[in-house]
Amino acid sequence: MRWSDMDALRHINNVAFLRYLEDARVDWLYHRSPLERNTEEGVMVVHHDIDYRRQLNYRHQPIPVELWVSRIGGASFTVSAEIADTDEAGKRTVYARAKSVLATVDLNEGHPKRVSAELRHYLEQFAE
Repeated sequence: MRWSDMDALRHINNVAFLRYLEDARVDWLYHRSPLERNTEEGVMVVHHDIDYRRQLNYRHQPIPVELWVSRIGGASFTVSAEIADTDEAGKRTVYARAKSVLATVDLNEGHPKRVSAELRHYLEQFAE
């Protein structure tokens, strides 16, 4: 969490939530998946849907973001996410739930393409 993520109302601004989701998604897709090694295939966000459940106040420790794949199509897939944490007593607090539809893109040509077999296999490991 960055100090600048907090707004005038002293809670984390809604735009920061999208950044947290993006940071988690980029780490998951570009540092752990076949896209890490692939210079010809990428993804672009085509839709976000986010429900803000509770106010999140600034704190020093990072906020966990859990990701999973909720749909795999021919040329796109949906990544679902939950921004939540659990306190010392075991109580879970959900701050936001989100879905992002990502389309696979040919980076050389700049147009959509089918999800590769290698990427599909990776995504299937995280399907709900």
